[in-house]
Amino acid sequence: MKFRNVCLLVSFLFVNISISQVGFNDQATNLGINAPCGNTFLGNGITFFDYDNDGWDDITIASAQGYPIRFYKNINGNFFLHSLNIEDDNSQTKQINWVDIDNDGDNDLFVTSDTSGVKLYENLGNMIMENITDSCGMLLDIFPYYGASWGDYNNDGFLDVFLSIRSQYIPNILYKNNGDNTFTIVNTEVGLLSNGFMSFCSAFFDYDNDGDQDIYVSNDKENYPNLMYRNNGDNTFTEVGALTGTAIGIDAMSVTIDDINSDGWLDIFVTNDDTDSVLLLNNTDGTFTDVAISSQVTFNSLGWGAVFLDADNDKDLDLYISGETDGSNPEYLSSAFYINNNDGTFSLNNASVPNDFANSYSNAIGDLDNDGYSEIAVNHINHTNISLWKNISQENNNNWLKIKLEGTIGNRNGIGSLVEISINGEKQYRYTLCGEGYLSQNSATEIFGLGNDLQVDYVKVKWLSGMEDILYNVSANQKLNITEASTLSLDSYSNTNFSIFPNPVKNIIYVNSKTIIEAIIIYNTLGKEVFKTSTQDYRYNIDVSNFKSGIYFIKAINSYENKTVKILKL
Repeated sequence: MKFRNVCLLVSFLFVNISISQVGFNDQATNLGINAPCGNTFLGNGITFFDYDNDGWDDITIASAQGYPIRFYKNINGNFFLHSLNIEDDNSQTKQINWVDIDNDGDNDLFVTSDTSGVKLYENLGNMIMENITDSCGMLLDIFPYYGASWGDYNNDGFLDVFLSIRSQYIPNILYKNNGDNTFTIVNTEVGLLSNGFMSFCSAFFDYDNDGDQDIYVSNDKENYPNLMYRNNGDNTFTEVGALTGTAIGIDAMSVTIDDINSDGWLDIFVTNDDTDSVLLLNNTDGTFTDVAISSQVTFNSLGWGAVFLDADNDKDLDLYISGETDGSNPEYLSSAFYINNNDGTFSLNNASVPNDFANSYSNAIGDLDNDGYSEIAVNHINHTNISLWKNISQENNNNWLKIKLEGTIGNRNGIGSLVEISINGEKQYRYTLCGEGYLSQNSATEIFGLGNDLQVDYVKVKWLSGMEDILYNVSANQKLNITEASTLSLDSYSNTNFSIFPNPVKNIIYVNSKTIIEAIIIYNTLGKEVFKTSTQDYRYNIDVSNFKSGIYFIKAINSYENKTVKILKL
């Protein structure tokens, strides 16, 4: 980075000290964390996720060679080293995911390593972990595994996993979750490219808002452009990086997904090594435009992890970036905190994270003390401890809303859901991911800043299953737990494509469509499939007279959409 640019960035820093109320301080040691960071080539990951479902975000730290994975349990805002019954050979680890692979309500553990392969532990309940690596169907080969991201590409309710492999010769792997704690490689049948791409990380997200999950992949080195796999809706993908404008050729590290301009379309931030990072703004037509320069977030340093967060709860998303330098070279920023100016630009304000000087790689956000303000956990190399940046921006007195999802028809974690809130017509959006940024995992709780507002007009969740839940007139400064299909009425469902009636029903459900119905599936409240049929007709009648009385969910699919409706069987 040229020194002239450093001067410009420093000027932004001093200009914004006087106007910003955003602030953090590193409280890792004071809050009970003592995790010396070894020297790992290209760093280790970090997870800021409530792994035991007690309502407090815990921290899990991937390890350098010679160190164990460290689990820090959050008890009322303080952290205590937690010993889990997993065998640990102190091998080097990269990504750690807490993910409910079997939809049983507890979080299972998945670990990648570039030196010892992958490991999968099933949570048997009460955090009793069983190693099922040998029986789960995943390859036991020792590949240079880096990122792992989870999504449901075939929308069967079970989370699948995409593994990024940093190799010129070994392709990335997509494992389909078979729903029985086993996984199957589906690269060929879904249409993934068979080359090696030097991949670091990926993310499942719906870039074209068509209701299914696409996959974006971040590749190291300029001669391996990033990949965009568009989900075709038939359990196959087409690589459309060039067509979408996302096939950037840089030393790409992170895949950071969020909606930075609150238009309901997801954008992508990708860090770069030494030159401009990239901010891909979604054009809402299936293409993206790099606006990093005009948005003033190029970083121009040795960029790795990146995360969007509304640090001061003023209704817009700020940006934090970790860098691979300890501040000893004045030409490079060690990290960057960019405050959103709410006009399409950001201002650098590293006074918000004072003395943030370490060789840093991964970062993740959570709420360590449940006060509605996001904190940042950062993993380093060659450092005495991780950093835990405690948010001290509460002097703004801005309000907030926290939202935690639980799936019933789709995956239990609610991954792949779009959450929308509206206040006097002003909207914000969050999208739920598992495995994001650079080797990281954020909290499962989404935080919305509300500024001075004390009430949200509505909260809408569009689940990956196609189900929608809406809650109206929601009060600020609370954690809101939303269960899939919990707000649906029992009226007969009808729109321009489908009509499903009667509801409640005693004997026959009638499903009509203006286009050909392709499939109909009925689930019980546990998410178990109790009826399924394929058809090529405009009408279909279902005899439910033998069903037990209670609540069911009927999902109807045609070539344009899929709709899930709650029904009451009398």
